Amino acid sequence: MTEVHEFAGKTLSETSSVLGEGPTYDPDTNTVWWFNILGKELHELNLSTEEKKVHTLPMMASVLARIDAERQLLATEEGLFVRDIASGQLTFYAGLENDKPENRSNDGRTHRSGSLWVGTMSKRAENQAGSIYHVGGGKVTKIFEGISIPNSICFSPDGSIGYFTDTRLSRLMRVMVDPATGLPTGEPIVLVDTMEETGGIDGSVVDADGYIWNARWGAGSVDRYSPDGLRIARYKVPAAQPSCPAFIGADADRLAVTTAWEGLDDDARSTQPQAGSLLELGIAVRGVLDPAYVI
Repeated sequence: MTEVHEFAGKTLSETSSVLGEGPTYDPDTNTVWWFNILGKELHELNLSTEEKKVHTLPMMASVLARIDAERQLLATEEGLFVRDIASGQLTFYAGLENDKPENRSNDGRTHRSGSLWVGTMSKRAENQAGSIYHVGGGKVTKIFEGISIPNSICFSPDGSIGYFTDTRLSRLMRVMVDPATGLPTGEPIVLVDTMEETGGIDGSVVDADGYIWNARWGAGSVDRYSPDGLRIARYKVPAAQPSCPAFIGADADRLAVTTAWEGLDDDARSTQPQAGSLLELGIAVRGVLDPAYVI
């Protein structure tokens, strides 16, 4: 039976995002980074000083991977770019779908090998218009296609298992992965099927024990699944549309989650003023920090 927990956390940032997404943590600077995709913004929050910055971007972006102390890799609607942290300058790195200007990037995460998985989707959310790509050493390889809204890209702690979903179908997929390269070695299978439930499976992370933490868009919750696909806990959040969780803190013992107010009318927004903010669940976790991307 699933344990249900009321929200016991706090708001880390009240800066409202139309579509908050892609949170990740930089342990070198104790900083959380995330995006407002539709607002073309990159958000930065230093947990030590509580200083908050919002960086305007020239394009929609959704995924950030650490490279080193000076650089980040960003997945955007115009491809992959290296971002200089000090100046904010973007340098083109590799194309994703240059032949599909109607698509943009969505969910993504680095694998322990130093590679990156990143998903694409139609800007109008057209059916099966997106794909998931593996990026390693500047080489971009399509690994899954025919996906409408790619999400839940994450990996087991040893790098041998990958997870992803098409939020429109709300099935969490499991696939075997080469720990040394981050490339799939088998065919995906359905681990969790929640098509008949309220909301949909959105972004996910995997903790140190192999349990999957999933933001359930439309249901106002973060769900925790065992490695065999059993939902063991549900943590409510004060926003109907949580989008993606991330482990934060030097010990990866805190869990943050981005949220969105995209598609909400004035009445709905008035009942959930924290929609679009960055939240912290307020529970102790044994997380795993996202690895750096090896350029």
